[in-house]
Amino acid sequence: MANSLEEVRKFFEGDKYATEATGIVIEKAEKGHSVVSLEPDGRHLNAVGGLMGAVYYTMADFAFAVAENCILDSDTITVTQATQMNFLRSWHGGKVTCTADIVKDGRYICLYEVKAFDKNGTELALIIVNGFKTARK
Repeated sequence: MANSLEEVRKFFEGDKYATEATGIVIEKAEKGHSVVSLEPDGRHLNAVGGLMGAVYYTMADFAFAVAENCILDSDTITVTQATQMNFLRSWHGGKVTCTADIVKDGRYICLYEVKAFDKNGTELALIIVNGFKTARK
């Protein structure tokens, strides 16, 4: 049974770095697909005023985790095994949105494509995430 968006948000409040320190919000959570967003502020900027690369990474990792682990009563949990970041364009202000979509779902590993977009829908980054499935403790 699918969990409600509110239940998924409540569970992922436990990811303090993504939700509290960074301020990422879960917009959509379905098995194999999620959307997360962030309204960047001064704490997210690098020395030259651009969006810090770690922000993209955190958003991508979180979007992947939400899409893959949003069925809260599952016997497994999936963790990030490897990530490849491809920066395509510079961010020029405003809200950033990440979408995560499953490409391959295997018994022990999965592959996701995560894309980061600016407020105008321009793609800023393409991130490939490999996940490893393990028993939920």
